[in-house]
Amino acid sequence: MVLLYQSIVSYQPSNTKPPVLDSSEDVVPDKDSQNIYGLRPFLEAVKRDIDVVKQFLADPDAAFLPPPSTNAPYLIAVWKEVLSSSPPVIAIGKTFHERLQITTDGEGKKHARSQSSGKSSRSGVKVDVVADNGHTWIRVNTAKNSRLLAEFREIDSYLTDSDPEGDGDNASSSLAQIEFDNSLLRTGRALVAAARDNPVLGTTNPPEVVFRLTRIDPDATDGNGNDPRIALTVNSLRNMGLSIKLGERGAIEQLVKSFPALSSPRTLTPTHRINLDLSILIALVSDLTHAPLPESVDAAHERFVPSTAYLEWKRSRLRAKSGGISGNTSAAREDAEDPLESTQHSRALAGQLQQEMRKGMFQEIRERLLACRPGQSGADASTDVSAPPPEGAPPLAEFWTTAEARDRCLRIVAKIGGPAERRRAHALFPTSSSADGVEPPPSPAEQEAQYWAGSRYPRGFLPLPPIRVFSAREAAQPPDSPPRAGFFSALEATCRALLASDDGPSHPRAAEGSGSGSEISRASVVRSNVRLTTHTAQSMLCGAARGWTTLTANRASVKAMLREVRTRGYGLDPRHRGDGPVGHVALWMVDPRSLAEGLRSDAVGASPLTPV
Repeated sequence: MVLLYQSIVSYQPSNTKPPVLDSSEDVVPDKDSQNIYGLRPFLEAVKRDIDVVKQFLADPDAAFLPPPSTNAPYLIAVWKEVLSSSPPVIAIGKTFHERLQITTDGEGKKHARSQSSGKSSRSGVKVDVVADNGHTWIRVNTAKNSRLLAEFREIDSYLTDSDPEGDGDNASSSLAQIEFDNSLLRTGRALVAAARDNPVLGTTNPPEVVFRLTRIDPDATDGNGNDPRIALTVNSLRNMGLSIKLGERGAIEQLVKSFPALSSPRTLTPTHRINLDLSILIALVSDLTHAPLPESVDAAHERFVPSTAYLEWKRSRLRAKSGGISGNTSAAREDAEDPLESTQHSRALAGQLQQEMRKGMFQEIRERLLACRPGQSGADASTDVSAPPPEGAPPLAEFWTTAEARDRCLRIVAKIGGPAERRRAHALFPTSSSADGVEPPPSPAEQEAQYWAGSRYPRGFLPLPPIRVFSAREAAQPPDSPPRAGFFSALEATCRALLASDDGPSHPRAAEGSGSGSEISRASVVRSNVRLTTHTAQSMLCGAARGWTTLTANRASVKAMLREVRTRGYGLDPRHRGDGPVGHVALWMVDPRSLAEGLRSDAVGASPLTPV
């Protein structure tokens, strides 16, 4: 058992990692094994069993006591299946339910019953190992022949006690079997029914069900351990469509040694065309990204100390929202808490500024893009980040975004952005800024000059303006998009499933006007996952459907989407790992940068939250 515990702790599955690049500062490496559903509870069960045995052996009278009850044979057998099964293993000890049959009785009342057992309860059936990315279910049974023989003896007792010549009043006769049945057959029927009602997600095919009977021997030579009905049971299970495996696997030591070695991690590189979500658009125009850096950490905090004028303006705004009732209790409480809230916001901005001091977001992006060029190494990239690309050199990348992300960015910047932040936003999206046709749109050179004016980075440091925008039709279905395999396909399928389940805004304010009022309308969230906004799912879909990298500063959304990909069964299939050691990044995360120009303590002019 100790070896079993050590094997679980050191287990590194061969699951292919999703092509996600995390450039954010506080990256915490997580083990792939934590992505396996049920691994932690299984490890805890093993530890409890070890503790029971240790406690028993510590008793001075252990030699004279009956052995403790232990699940060791079952736990060891399950772990052997984990080590021996086709990767990736995605779950241990997961319960699946079959679809209930709805019937109506004579009184018109509806009842839900299991199709396999006929019972009204829906306890589900446990699958010990879900392997091959959900294509294979494995159920382990460690019962011996003696247990089945005990069942047969009980069945025989009902037949013996019944009186075939009686008047039918004998209670035992009602327990006699009409058809041959036992616990293994009932489990087999439940597994087949659950597999039929839980096809491999993304397909209509049920998983293959493997029933591992570690200690059942239908050909036992011992007269006390054999019965023809044991072989009949095994054959009946096979006739159900189950794959029956008899006997135990090899020793854990041998399985660990034969466990396939982990392949070297692939080198992930961004694609030439990069899809930008709303969080990155905000970061691109943020004062934090462009302004000169402070000389020290203290200076970074001082830059965002809320001024007295700002605090007074915020209090007056809160009083106006409460109807100007100075005696209102809630308004008074808001006034009292406002300085603390502003201080916390200022600390967050100061923290983001310190991240820029350690390594700027633009510098990180440019280094990655330079390293993608043929013949360009990471060392070469890091030594050349202080100057723009050479004249006439091809652009490092081409940047795209959705119309909704663009529109929401412009509304947010118009509401709370400072003058320079608004100028940068309109330089990135000049068509929207001159949509009235009064002024001709600026030339590309003018856009670039407007965007980089006053920035600490040289003009053209990144080929940002103009950012191209997907049309509504292109966002829904890319033209001439070839079919994709692997994670890009999984991400696309997941995004489409989430958006298809959406039938309207799920937040009361999401249905309001698009920022024409005094407040910016809240983004609608996906109904099946409130951690994901609709426009975020749409942005990820645009990148995944094209095989492009999606750049985001929204780590929470990426984590939520990865959970959705795993939960919905669209995990990366090892049969579609791609060729070669180099792969493209699907999702690229960087640290967020908020709009901050108007919240600087040295800001001059009107309040930053005053609409312009």
